[in-house]
Amino acid sequence: MKIYQDELNFRTAGEVDILDITQDVQNIVTKSGIKTGIALVFCVGSTCAISTVEYEPGLKKDIPEALERLFPKHNYYHHEETWHDGNGHSHVRASFLKPDLTVPIQDGKLVLGTWQQIIFLELDVRKRARRVIVHVQGN
Repeated sequence: MKIYQDELNFRTAGEVDILDITQDVQNIVTKSGIKTGIALVFCVGSTCAISTVEYEPGLKKDIPEALERLFPKHNYYHHEETWHDGNGHSHVRASFLKPDLTVPIQDGKLVLGTWQQIIFLELDVRKRARRVIVHVQGN
């Protein structure tokens, strides 16, 4: 079994920036030379998330609106008592969405549906420099 690890580094535009990182992850899988296995995609940070979605303009609007309905920005969050940084909702959102995703690899390609892309979600209230680890394992 082979193991290969690489990372993506980028800057986000701020709260609820949604980035399609599918091709970047596929490039790492290709570079790994692994034909059958898994790719673990993990965002480093407590106010970001990794998921899949049909990356299209409607959903890029729907996701932030749904997050606001579920975890309103202007509710009171006890996190503010500690840091006073205005991102309590960001931490709660991230804890429900998850920092990672595992995708199967078959014939050297990520196994994704036709309309399924891997996305990075910025949940913090400000622009951030972000790091995503891609760990590839298999044969």
